[in-house]
Amino acid sequence: MLPKEMVGLMKQQTFLLRDCAEADEPVVLEIIKAAFEEQRGRVHPPSSAHHKTLAILQAERQTARAIVAEIASAPPQLVGCIFYETKAESIYFSRLAVLPTHRGQGIGAALIGEVERRAAALGARSVTLSVRVALTEQHTYYAKRGYQFVCYTMHPGFTEPTSMVMEKAL
Repeated sequence: MLPKEMVGLMKQQTFLLRDCAEADEPVVLEIIKAAFEEQRGRVHPPSSAHHKTLAILQAERQTARAIVAEIASAPPQLVGCIFYETKAESIYFSRLAVLPTHRGQGIGAALIGEVERRAAALGARSVTLSVRVALTEQHTYYAKRGYQFVCYTMHPGFTEPTSMVMEKAL
């Protein structure tokens, strides 16, 4: 797991993880929209990321914290983000998003690792997430990082599971 002040070197790309600042929010919104675009037409109901506005993102940040991944370039470029919040004795993360052009460089794994590090420092027992049932490649991605299936959930109005909860004990 990477401490937030640690710089990562993956495939010759240097990146830094840091807390999201208010000034980052417009770029974070664009990262989320770009990262979730590939899910359009694959998940039902559609991801709320497609309809997210800056006002919605700012409202979400009232209860959730966000970490961004910044590429060391001139000027620095935000390429990823993750949101997290405390839920009971667990930390729940959501909106893991990495620009498609920067995937495969360890940025997503580093963002998850930073949430796990912070969760452990806060004394959380586990880290949880929710992933759409249709996104089987994401089930595999999280399972490789130690996350295990907990239960299925359904969006309102659906009779079949639409999402599943996964958890990693700390």
